[in-house]
Amino acid sequence: MSRIGNKVIVLPAGVELTNKDNVVTVKGPKGELTREFSKDIEIRVEGNEVTLHRPNDSKEMKTIHGTTRALLNNMVVGVSEGFKKELEMRGVGYRAQLQGSKLVLAVGKSHPDEVEAPEGITFELPNPTTIVISGISKEVVGQTAAYVRSLRSPEPYKGKGIRYVGEFVRRKEGKTGK
Repeated sequence: MSRIGNKVIVLPAGVELTNKDNVVTVKGPKGELTREFSKDIEIRVEGNEVTLHRPNDSKEMKTIHGTTRALLNNMVVGVSEGFKKELEMRGVGYRAQLQGSKLVLAVGKSHPDEVEAPEGITFELPNPTTIVISGISKEVVGQTAAYVRSLRSPEPYKGKGIRYVGEFVRRKEGKTGK
């Protein structure tokens, strides 16, 4: 079983954590995040260190303990550094544009796809075929990136579509007619 829940979370300079009845608020230079955690896990803040304690060693408690620690650490990292996901578009005529906070994608359909930026998310376009999605919540950044990717997932025959930077798409051999 994982022992990730026993690791201490060190708060960087400028990050403030408050806990009231397991509703944790983390404030930092990039913003503020609030989340409610299980009442079974005890969250202690001592100086710039946060520790989590579970009441017993049952399997359920260990899983909740590790998950709570990972979520809390992601909140701390988010408000201090932020998260970002990069997507790349491959295909003839595939491109992206920004219209205010809206992302407009031309991905081989009869109409352009429009994606509104959720609260706390920003889109950047270093070039017309690269999309950078950034924000302070790892969960929302990941969901937004997955949604944009789902608008035209990479296909295995020509490799066209929207993919994460560095993602490997396994290619298939087409019909040979032999």
